[in-house]
Amino acid sequence: MPKMTFIDRDGQRHQVDAPVGLSVLEIAHRNKIDLEGACEGSLACSTCHVIVDDEDFDRLAEPTEDEEDMLDLAFGLTRTSRLGCQIIMTEELDGLTVGLPAVTRDMRTQK
Repeated sequence: MPKMTFIDRDGQRHQVDAPVGLSVLEIAHRNKIDLEGACEGSLACSTCHVIVDDEDFDRLAEPTEDEEDMLDLAFGLTRTSRLGCQIIMTEELDGLTVGLPAVTRDMRTQK
């Protein structure tokens, strides 16, 4: 089974099993990693924003226009920012490393 590593907001690394076919968001939730996912993976927020390790970024499929639109709302956007709900684990992504940004923003709660 593939594995992946989450780097939490304190810089601590958490290596976990990453079943093929699950999203990074689902894998985080299964392993009690603090990745919000307020819209439950429906691509309606940016709270599952992750920062993909530079060495892994080019292994990912290109983001869709909808994902890019949601990423525009994320705090701390970087060149390797992606939404965890849109990264689906494959055997080829074994060893993927993602960091959690310091803060998230849920536009659904903004007035």
